[in-house]
Amino acid sequence: MGMFASNTEDEGSLRYFGWRVVLAANLGVMVSFGSLLVYTFSVFLKPLTSEFGWSREAVSRAFGLAAMAVALFSPLLGRALDRFSPRRIVLPCVVVFGAAFASLSLLTANLWHLYGVFLVLGIAGNATTQMGYSGAIASWFKKRRGLAFAVVMAGAGLGSILLPMASQSLIESFGWRVAYLILGGLVLAVGLPLSARYLRMKNNAERVEYEGATAIEALRQRSYWILVATLFLSSIAVNGAITHLVALLTDRGISAGMAAMAASALGGANFLGRLITGALLDRFFGPRIAFALLTSMAAGILLLARASKIEEGILAAALIGFGLGGEADVTPYLLARYFGLRAFSTLYGLSWTFYAMAGALGPAILGRVFDLTRSYTEVLNVMAVATLVSAILMLWMPRYKPE
Repeated sequence: MGMFASNTEDEGSLRYFGWRVVLAANLGVMVSFGSLLVYTFSVFLKPLTSEFGWSREAVSRAFGLAAMAVALFSPLLGRALDRFSPRRIVLPCVVVFGAAFASLSLLTANLWHLYGVFLVLGIAGNATTQMGYSGAIASWFKKRRGLAFAVVMAGAGLGSILLPMASQSLIESFGWRVAYLILGGLVLAVGLPLSARYLRMKNNAERVEYEGATAIEALRQRSYWILVATLFLSSIAVNGAITHLVALLTDRGISAGMAAMAASALGGANFLGRLITGALLDRFFGPRIAFALLTSMAAGILLLARASKIEEGILAAALIGFGLGGEADVTPYLLARYFGLRAFSTLYGLSWTFYAMAGALGPAILGRVFDLTRSYTEVLNVMAVATLVSAILMLWMPRYKPE
């Protein structure tokens, strides 16, 4: 195992080197594409439309471009993560992502400038999320894999709590340009050093061949496509709701500060959902847990469609966040349980393609419908139904094969 597992092989011990890998991943994910860009997008939406006179649909299209870049490049990223050390992939992408995010402080009135930067963010961004770290985490843990994934994913939960409020405060104090600059610098200051020190596979020195299905074998199994369909349907709805959350609430007379608080409540519930789900996954059947989480998301989206008070907005955001946080734990866990580690990152990358394609559609659909009707209500009702359908699909997943 080399020096990295020399302290102990007990996954329950804090001396186990795998927990250092988990900590590095936790902080990296906290300032990643999936946390920083996704959860602050709605905070910057109105400042950008006000500054440049762009429509919400036009700005939301930038998020869609980033999501489509994630969709196109995730399979290649997954293949690279299966073939090379994760440090060789993750570290350059962290540098590119942080620098590109900071460069939004120099944004001009040319809409294609915005689109170009978001395209770069999408190309590099997914390596900074849990996808870049999950293969390494899965290699270090078996009995406590669910908990390990939960702690990693909790980093995104922490980011989703802290970053919306921090972004709003920075915008109010210094303007949106300085806010972008500081947040981009945060990626490099937090995400880079610990990943450089601790991110590695357990058997990195031995170059072992991990057990499990090949990518082709997995693609022939029903369970993989049920998981993909679930991700696609829920992603359309939840990414649409998250990216328009602050704008929706302020349209209904809620102050920007209180709306940002609702976004942070979403983050807090996201954090809680990840920790609780991780503990449950080590004890109970994952697809049933996913059903409950997706049902929570559907209820939150349905409530958000009607929210007119801050209390309703916070409750809706919390329900969405709890379900989303738990579902983020479920996906890599189920991939490892059903298909093993042999092609884990390749399969994770392909599933991200479908998730990101849907993530590109959701915000654009909500922006388009709002620009046409000046209302989010009906489209959110439809998306709540789509999320409930995705929950029902999880009940069709087969039992685990014996490990």
